[in-house]
Amino acid sequence: MSSTELPAAIASAVPVVGAAAEGEQMRSAGLAGLTLAVRSRPPAVQGLPPALYVHGLGGSSQNWSSLMALLDGVVDSEALDLPGFGDSPPPDDGDFSITGHARAVIRYLDAQDRGPVHLFGNSMGGAVTTRVAALRPDLVRTLTLVSPALPELRVQRDAVPTALLAVPGVTRAFRRLSREWTPEQRVRGVMGLCYGDPSRVTPEAFRAAVQELERRLALPYFWDAMTRSARGIVDAYTLGGQHGLWRQAERVLAPTLLVYGGRDRLVAYRMAGKAARAFRDSRLLTLPDAGHVAMMEYPHTVARAVREFLADTDESGGMGS
Repeated sequence: MSSTELPAAIASAVPVVGAAAEGEQMRSAGLAGLTLAVRSRPPAVQGLPPALYVHGLGGSSQNWSSLMALLDGVVDSEALDLPGFGDSPPPDDGDFSITGHARAVIRYLDAQDRGPVHLFGNSMGGAVTTRVAALRPDLVRTLTLVSPALPELRVQRDAVPTALLAVPGVTRAFRRLSREWTPEQRVRGVMGLCYGDPSRVTPEAFRAAVQELERRLALPYFWDAMTRSARGIVDAYTLGGQHGLWRQAERVLAPTLLVYGGRDRLVAYRMAGKAARAFRDSRLLTLPDAGHVAMMEYPHTVARAVREFLADTDESGGMGS
C-alpha cells in the first residue's frame, strides 16, 4: 500500500456528519440484543407516510438531517444509527455484516410496526436497504439509494483503502500512523474524499464533524465497528447466487430512485447505468458535480427529486397502501 493510500484509508474512517437540523429529536429503541438510536422530526401534519433513513460506513443518522428537514410535510421521517455507529452501541452478537445491519433495520421496522416505509440508504446503507427491500418487500413502499455500495468489478481507487480496513492488523497500523493527526486534519481529509466540492461544507457542519469525531474516538468500540463493518462490505461483494447484492437488486419490487454523483471517489459514476438496469422499476438522478453524499452536498436538489418521485409513484399506484 502506498503512502498516499494510507492517509486516504484513515480519512475514510472519519465520521461524516453535518449540522443537526432544528427540531430534531433523539430516542433509543431497545430490541432483544440490540439498542438503536433513532433521530426523528415531529411530523408537520398527521397521517404522513413513514420514512426511514440508513447511513453509510463511518456515518450516522445525522447524515440525513438536511434532507429530512426539506421533506417535512411529505413524509414522517426517522433515521437510524446502525449498531456501533452514532449513538447506537454495538450489537450483542457482534455481527456487523451487511446482513446483520439489514436484520437490525428489519427488526426495528417490525417492532415499531412502521412498515411499509419509504426507505433511504447511502453507501453501505444503500447495500443494507437493498437487502432489506429484497428480503422483506412488505416493509418497503419505495427505495431511494444515494451512491449505494454495490459490487464493482473495477473498484474506485479511493475505495481500496477502505476495503483494506478489513485486513487483520491494518487498522492497528492506521491508528499508529495517524496518532499525531488533529481531529481537524482528519475531518478535512474525509470531506475531501466524500464531497465533490469540499468548499460546500459549512463552518457549522465542519465544527459538528470535529466534535463528533472527538466523541467517537473516545468510544472503546469505534475502530472495531469500523473494521468489522468494512469487512462486512467486502464479504458482501464476494457473495454470489441469490445472496449477491446485484441479484437481490433485481428482486426489489419497490419503485427505486437512484442518485449518483459525477465526482464520487468511492462509488463509480459509471455504475449508475448498471443500477438503473438492475432495479426493475427505477429512475435515475445523476449530479455531475456531487460526490459520495449528495443528500448532504445538494440536499435541495435531492429533496426536489424525492418529492417528484414520491408524487409520481403515488399517482401511478406503485406504493400500495
